[in-house]
Amino acid sequence: MNDIPWHQLYDRADCGVEIDHFQPGDSYEEEVPLGAHRDDHYIFFLVESGNAELMIDFQVVPLTPGAIYFILPGQVHHRIKAEKAYGWYLAIDNGLLSAEQRHIFEARLALQQPAGLNAYEQQRFSAVLSLLYRHYLEQDGQPFYRPILYSFTQVFTGMVAVLYQNAAGTGLSSNRKTQLSQSFKSLLTERYKTLKSPSAYAGLLNVSTAYLNEALKHTTGLPVSYWIIQALMLEAKRLLYYTNTTVKEIAFELGYEDHTYFSRLLKNRLGRRRWLFEALTANSAINTLLATLIGN
Repeated sequence: MNDIPWHQLYDRADCGVEIDHFQPGDSYEEEVPLGAHRDDHYIFFLVESGNAELMIDFQVVPLTPGAIYFILPGQVHHRIKAEKAYGWYLAIDNGLLSAEQRHIFEARLALQQPAGLNAYEQQRFSAVLSLLYRHYLEQDGQPFYRPILYSFTQVFTGMVAVLYQNAAGTGLSSNRKTQLSQSFKSLLTERYKTLKSPSAYAGLLNVSTAYLNEALKHTTGLPVSYWIIQALMLEAKRLLYYTNTTVKEIAFELGYEDHTYFSRLLKNRLGRRRWLFEALTANSAINTLLATLIGN
């Protein structure tokens, strides 16, 4: 495999929305089991029963009853637990979420965590998804089919955005440093292959490098340079683990002309566990536990 597969939502759903409801007794085995891949869209889960585990960017994420969770576009993921979870699955094209919603979902510097729902919240979310699902199953082409469909998706994604914003408890509307950190994360996601200096990001955000560092240390405990390297090393590990791309090729892909420097950088990032680097660069058959370890 020379690249991590990208799954395109519009290959399956030309309306930009795909929803399904799995219940105990249903069969949802894939014709071809999905391996590690990326999606060009958002995916939301609402778990009602059962359990499952996903590997998302080298971190194990457990999905348990009463949990709601989302996967961002571009995150590498695959299922790693044989047990099944039942509930709601919803895939939505990026353009169908408001800018404010995307800001909340995409602004986290660390991997997003499942959000637990109480009984009342679960009932509310399930009710909205049920209405969305019933409309989704109607014949496309009926009057106002898509505007109504997209209105339902906006209601659901808005509810999820509020849930995650409230869970963060950071006072997003009044905390300048939090807002700046979120803007930095959004910019980093778009430009990490071409911009590698804190001053470049500070310039685009119209603040001094010192203030940007202060904001990031305040909200995350770590400086700007750490998060730049973190983004680069995460993509490098994705490509090393899931593809046959060489370190030299990855270095060029990530904007490093000197691949020997990049190799040293990757080794230093792994610290004392340099044997992991040797295993990765040899494209060995590394198990899920190893993938978890290098994500630490």
